[in-house]
Amino acid sequence: MQELPKVCVIGAGSSGITVCKSLQDKGIPYDCYEKGSDVGGNWRYKNDNGLSNIYKSLHINTHRDRMEYKDYPMPDWYADYPNHEPIQKYFVDYVEHFGLRKHIKFKNGVAKIEPQDDGTYLVTSEKGEKIFYDAVIVANGHHWSPRWPEPDFPGKFNGKIIHSHDYVDPEHPIQLTGKRVVVLGMGNSAMDISVELSRPGVAKKVFLSSRRGAWVIPNYLFGKPLDKQTELLPPGTPFWLKQFLFGTMLKIGVGKMEDFGLPKPDHKPGEAHPTISQDILVRLGRGDIKYKPVIQEYNGNKVKFADGSEEEIDAIIYCTGYNVKFPFFKPEFISAPDNHLPLFHRTFKPDLSNLFFVGLYQPLGAIMPLAEFQGKWLAEYLTGNYSLPTIPEMQNQIQEYEKKMKKRYVNSARHTMQVDYEDFLYYMQKELKAGKKRASKSLQTLPVPSKAKYKQSGKQSSSNGKSEPRKKSALAKV
Repeated sequence: MQELPKVCVIGAGSSGITVCKSLQDKGIPYDCYEKGSDVGGNWRYKNDNGLSNIYKSLHINTHRDRMEYKDYPMPDWYADYPNHEPIQKYFVDYVEHFGLRKHIKFKNGVAKIEPQDDGTYLVTSEKGEKIFYDAVIVANGHHWSPRWPEPDFPGKFNGKIIHSHDYVDPEHPIQLTGKRVVVLGMGNSAMDISVELSRPGVAKKVFLSSRRGAWVIPNYLFGKPLDKQTELLPPGTPFWLKQFLFGTMLKIGVGKMEDFGLPKPDHKPGEAHPTISQDILVRLGRGDIKYKPVIQEYNGNKVKFADGSEEEIDAIIYCTGYNVKFPFFKPEFISAPDNHLPLFHRTFKPDLSNLFFVGLYQPLGAIMPLAEFQGKWLAEYLTGNYSLPTIPEMQNQIQEYEKKMKKRYVNSARHTMQVDYEDFLYYMQKELKAGKKRASKSLQTLPVPSKAKYKQSGKQSSSNGKSEPRKKSALAKV
């Protein structure tokens, strides 16, 4: 019987823990490295890993039924769109239920990963441990490295500037109560923060500023959770039909963005990542928030906007997204310039048979069920029950997919990883089925052989599956 490879999982957030569950189900040995003292990643409020961007008032913007793991449904008594506290508890309960905690190295992130000549990886942890692994699964998230406007706006601003990543509430990390604030961006964080600051007794004035317009989608439409209604459309429904139906619903149920003081979007519904808010349009309609076009320049305490208007401003919050980074890899080995990293089904890098990515996408829906399936898929691959297509076939599929996405979406770093929830899951399932057929026609040898175990112990694997002493080399010194 072939020995299974030893796997390093990076991150115990919502993607990492479900990968661990799938590896455990298949008996694949693994270690999971987590910088913080508990699971939850980005969803852990005030996470001591220093990377979480959770603000105190945050609620999920995807219905709980579409966010839950299929192997572990959320409690029925959870609200449709709960805040971060029950979501974090859900992740903790998931880990306890499946007994995953014993394999997670807490307060011990990955500092460095060095590919070896024999295909293994030498992983150095933040505590200085050096361990060889046969495969690495990257689940370190992509909402932790703030992306700032480049180039920055000209002039000098005398007030305070923070990124939404650091925003906690109107009092932290800077005092915003009674202040005049500009919130720059048109994404979900910009909507939430603007609404919170515009409440009576909080900020003195709130201005929402952006480079372009957006379609604002409510959580509820016609008395029902809007994202639940999308389940009525089968996977593979042509985009033009989805766009027509969705656009019609927005036109009837929401109205024109211009009627609320927002600019007319320069794209059609579905051609940009959705901006979801039940409250922002009401706040704009009441005058609690005033829209301004993009910042043009700073002049002391004044901010000049693209329409020529100026306002006295005390603080600015940049809600300008995030950079995709892998600080444990050398950039020449793996990097994502402008957030672009071509992957087969956002999981496999065609030229590397033992390096994988989970949760590295922006779905029209929640990441968790998709990451759960990626974990199951990888477990099938590592046990030899699934075979990948050829490298040229994978590269062709990646090119076709990216070409399709570029044609559909607004050109932006935000859209380099865009996927449609139902379609993405459907085509992953379809590919897994096809790959299992390919595997059944082969000898079902493991695509990633077990070597790391013997390197760590100073032995090497022989062709008959037994171990034998390994000759000394630089690789054995850890």
